Amino acid sequence: MDQPLPVNWSPQLNAAPADQIRLLDVQDLDVRLQQLAHKRKSLPEHAEIESLTKDLTQLRDLLVAAQTEESDCAREQTKAEQDVDQVRQRAVRDQQRLDSGAVTSPKDLENLQREIASLAKRQGDLEDIVLEVMERRESAQERVAELTDRVSSVQSKIDDATARRDAAYESLDGEAASAAKEREVIAGSVPAELLGLYDKLRGQQGGIGAAKLYQRTCQGCRQELSITDINEIRAAAPDTVVRCENCRRILVRTSESGL
Repeated sequence: MDQPLPVNWSPQLNAAPADQIRLLDVQDLDVRLQQLAHKRKSLPEHAEIESLTKDLTQLRDLLVAAQTEESDCAREQTKAEQDVDQVRQRAVRDQQRLDSGAVTSPKDLENLQREIASLAKRQGDLEDIVLEVMERRESAQERVAELTDRVSSVQSKIDDATARRDAAYESLDGEAASAAKEREVIAGSVPAELLGLYDKLRGQQGGIGAAKLYQRTCQGCRQELSITDINEIRAAAPDTVVRCENCRRILVRTSESGL
C-alpha cells in the first residue's frame, strides 16, 4: 500500500526547480506591483489636495456670503440715495414756493416753513443712513477682495499639488507597466498548474503565494520549520512542489535552504 504524502507536499504537482525559482521572480514582481499600487494610493498629495479642497469650499462659501452682503448693501444704498433725492426735491419745491411769495396766508407760511424744516431733518437722517450703508458696503467689498485673493491662492496650491500628484502617477504607472510586462513574460514560462496554485495562495495569503526556504525558515511566515518537516523536504525529489506546514505557501528550495 502506498504511503500517504506528507501534509506539506502538493500531491501530484511537480515542477522543475528552475520553474520554481522563476516563481520567486514572479512573487518579487507581484510584491513590487503591490508596493507601487500602495504608494500610488498613499501619495502625500492626496491628503494635501483633500485638505486644500475643504479649505477652498469654505472660502468659496464665505466669498458667496460676502458677495451677497455687498450686493444687498448696494441695493440698500441705491434705495437710501433715492429717498434722499426725493426729500431734497420736495424741499427745493417748498423753498421755491416760499421764495416766490405765492403763499401769503400766515398760517400757510408757518406750515410751509415747518415742513421745510422737517424735510431738512429727514434729509439729514437719510444721508446718515446712506453713509452707514456705504461704510458697510465698503467693508463688504474689502472682504470680497480679500476672500477672492485667498480663493485664488488656495486654488493655485491645489493646482500645484495636483500637478505633483499627476507627475508621481506618471512615474509610478510607468514603473508598474514595466513590472507588469516583466511579470507577464516570466509567468508565461512557469507551468500553468504551478502558477494557478500560486495565484490561488497569493489571494488567500495577503499577496504572498510563494516563499523562499532560507536557513530552514519559511520567508513567507518567518517560522522555522520543524525537524520532521525539514527531513520530509530533504527527502522530496527536486521537482516536487512542497509547501510550508505553517502558512501553506509554496516553499521554494535553493542552495541557501539549509537542507
